[in-house]
Amino acid sequence: METYGFLGLGIMGSAMAKNLIKAGFKVKVWNRSQAKCEEFAALGAAVAATPAEVTSSCAITIAMLADPAAAREVCFGPQGALEGIGAGRGYVDMSTVDAATAQEISTAVTAKGGRFLEAPVSGSKKPAEDGTLIILAAGDHGLFDKTMPLFEKMGKKSLFLGDVGRGAEMKLIVNMVMGGMMTIFCEGLALAEKAGLASADLLDVLDSGALANPMFKLKGAQMTQGMFDPAFPLKHMQKDMRLAVALGDALNQPLASAAAANESFKRAKGMGLADRDFCAVLKAITS
Repeated sequence: METYGFLGLGIMGSAMAKNLIKAGFKVKVWNRSQAKCEEFAALGAAVAATPAEVTSSCAITIAMLADPAAAREVCFGPQGALEGIGAGRGYVDMSTVDAATAQEISTAVTAKGGRFLEAPVSGSKKPAEDGTLIILAAGDHGLFDKTMPLFEKMGKKSLFLGDVGRGAEMKLIVNMVMGGMMTIFCEGLALAEKAGLASADLLDVLDSGALANPMFKLKGAQMTQGMFDPAFPLKHMQKDMRLAVALGDALNQPLASAAAANESFKRAKGMGLADRDFCAVLKAITS
């Protein structure tokens, strides 16, 4: 049976890797903090000491890392993923990065004879656990087809969007919209409170009409209870907002609402909320 590699066992990666193991795939894992790997060894996964050990021994390796800096470090660093790439082996980077980072990694992987696919995901902790992520892939179409059995255990929908960079751009735009929705939602909650209206009534009205959506329903309940345990850490949302605004700069596309939302997330980071859920931006808006 073929072994598949998995690099990065954070909030998202751990849930995604567990779904592959539960589905019966042989998986070899690596994580910066080796202690995290113990849980996966108990589930039957092989554990590697370096990313290169994974990529050199697996036909397909998936990476799920925090940001562009982490994606680059794991790929290009000492004993990094790139050192083990070659002979048609596939590297599927599911991290959320900018298009330039995805293209840089793609060029390096293919130069060594490997195959590259970017495949960032739309969805946070619960969809990752449930295997209902939306996968936004681009790059090597043959590798996309070959990885589809794994994607089907991690997500409910997989799109192929074309050349490398398209997946990164789509993910940033989707998260930009989500971040903007969250900040205006928080402003609505803050204004309702100042006006003496019950938050529960506002949530009821929103959920009963055309504005109803799963994010408002889930996060609204959490925020009114003061629950900010991270499903999607605020620092990652601010990173995605920053990258989306930068994409707008590069394309000369005005993004006034996104830029304003980004400032709210930056303020929340400055308040020490970086590792809380992104809905903790409420505290920056109400303070």
